Amino acid sequence: MSKTLSKDFDARVKNFNELLSVDENFDMTYRTIEIGGRKACFYFISGFVNLDIMEQVLRFFYSVKPTEASLSLEEWTKKCLPYGQIEYYENTEDCLKKLLSGIPCLLVEGYDEIIGIDFRIYPSRTISEPEKDRVMRGSRDGFVESVSVNVALIRRRIRSEKLRNELYNVGTSSKTDVVLCYMEGRVNQEFLENIRNKIRHIQIDALSMNQESLAECLYKGSWLNPFPKFKYTERPDATAAAVLEGNIVIMVDNSPSAMILPASIFDIMEEADDFYFPPFTGTYLKFSRFLINLLAWLLAPTFLLLIMYPEWIPGSLSFIQIKEQQNLPPLLQFLILEFAIDGLKLASLNTPNMLSTPLSVVAGIVLGDFTVSSGWFNAEIMLYMAFITIANYSQANFELGYALKFMRMLCLITTGIFGVWGYIGGLAVTVLFVAWNTTLSGKSYLYPLIPWNKKQFLHRFFRVSLPASEKGQDFGK
Repeated sequence: MSKTLSKDFDARVKNFNELLSVDENFDMTYRTIEIGGRKACFYFISGFVNLDIMEQVLRFFYSVKPTEASLSLEEWTKKCLPYGQIEYYENTEDCLKKLLSGIPCLLVEGYDEIIGIDFRIYPSRTISEPEKDRVMRGSRDGFVESVSVNVALIRRRIRSEKLRNELYNVGTSSKTDVVLCYMEGRVNQEFLENIRNKIRHIQIDALSMNQESLAECLYKGSWLNPFPKFKYTERPDATAAAVLEGNIVIMVDNSPSAMILPASIFDIMEEADDFYFPPFTGTYLKFSRFLINLLAWLLAPTFLLLIMYPEWIPGSLSFIQIKEQQNLPPLLQFLILEFAIDGLKLASLNTPNMLSTPLSVVAGIVLGDFTVSSGWFNAEIMLYMAFITIANYSQANFELGYALKFMRMLCLITTGIFGVWGYIGGLAVTVLFVAWNTTLSGKSYLYPLIPWNKKQFLHRFFRVSLPASEKGQDFGK
């Protein structure tokens, strides 16, 4: 609702005081002053302004000498405002949107427009290395909850005039800042325009869950497929590399991570450590992560199948058989442990830091030793589930880890009920989930395997050098 501003200064001040409920909101501050012989009213939110700059601006206002009445707003601004980041608002709606985002606004007697003076500063924590996306070598900085700081961290790494950071406001009530970041000339224009249109036409009251709320608005398809559509990272270096490769990055205010899209399963499995080491070591780390995730998916169902068909176990592997009495069926043991591990994860999130280490030790000793000695679980099954739990932390993407967990549980259930055909069926369903999945751009989730692209495939698994034009743009086409 766009409302034209009143020309009567006192009426305008009264109208703004009512709209902003300045008497009820203790953080909404206004100050009536005189600048160069003109009455003026300054509105700002106390927690969003740089107090040092605020003090300098007010001190300058009080020192301004009376000005001519015939000066235009632009001429008056040049004489009376020392700060450079200035905007002019012609209606109440635009002014309130900027004011509530932290920009101080100035009403001046004799002028219809309102002046926005941008010296806001958002509360944020110190830049530090992300807890999840740690590296053995490389940068130790990470995103914070302020989108302006996050954009600066990317701009620090890409000093190019072709870097674009488009700002959008999403949410009727929240008006959350959403930044669309890309490299002009490298991004796929059709996909970029598609994402722009989706963001512009989002109809939602608030992005209450930040990026997850935005992701559900961008992707309207079925969420039954657990494999992730987006890649998330809290690392500015990984984000800058994705931008340079032709990807689109979306950052949401109040969220310390960036969304990278489009993202195939090979993109999601990549990590910064793969590129901070020499080519041979980086290639080894990629293969190790791929193999460990494959084992985390297949180890439990394969072991269950061999328990059901012991005659298939080679003599050299006879030691893997369960020799103790099985009080619970192996399938039930596996499923109970799958849920128990998630229960321990949730409990650890709510455990105070000072108690997390001793409680985790106690839980490991008590649950591990007592459950085996009491007969609830067999030692072999506990061993394999311990490996799977650790293997899930070999890659940083939570969504991919849980997707593999759901597929593993599906394979366990089908194998336990239908035997070898259930095992084959569970594997086939998993392969179909991956093969039939698509990225947000509508392309194959298995690119560059399907469709086949030799150069891109080598780049995913080996540290080979590719031109920037071939790294990301083929994927978006």
